[in-house]
Amino acid sequence: MNAIDAIYSRRSVKHFDPEHAMSAEDERKLFETTIQAPSSFNIQHWRFLVLRDSELRAKIRKEFGNDQAQMTDASLLVLFCGDVKAWEKSPERYWANAPKEVSDLLVGWMWPFHAGREWLQRDEAQRSIGIAMQTMMVAAQELGYDSCPMIGFDIEKVAELVKLPEDYAIGPMVAIGKATQPARTKGGQIPLEELVFENTF
Repeated sequence: MNAIDAIYSRRSVKHFDPEHAMSAEDERKLFETTIQAPSSFNIQHWRFLVLRDSELRAKIRKEFGNDQAQMTDASLLVLFCGDVKAWEKSPERYWANAPKEVSDLLVGWMWPFHAGREWLQRDEAQRSIGIAMQTMMVAAQELGYDSCPMIGFDIEKVAELVKLPEDYAIGPMVAIGKATQPARTKGGQIPLEELVFENTF
């Protein structure tokens, strides 16, 4: 399967086989592929909280997750988070493999770009989360798994439950596993003519 086929065939699956276990090898491959996603200044804001404990997953589903079966039945449940302050945490490490002049230039730009712009810091973290999520779901499709992104849960309660650090932003969850039922028929895409513009609106 190529990337375009994976994108077209990926669907949001609601029913997963609770008996299926993903191999450690596939899980590592999935995450290694996910972190190839681009991010602003290569900051890599994403942090992946793997919700592995069955009791924790059941609690989130029952109390804070609108009884979404994917939360307990998927082979892998990942809560995507973003380190909003990653830009100021040893930023030279994001360019460790670059020539020194390139590293110095980009690291030098990070402070004036981010400092005092809390809204932008949060936006950048959320953008990175979104790109990484899509990367993970396409990679899962390529590896033969199904996926479902989810935001239908009580963000504040889940953040408290998982002890989310104060300088992190919480994003959606992604459930990955083997479908037991086909996804619903695709709702339909808005025509490109309504979406694509040139130069000005």
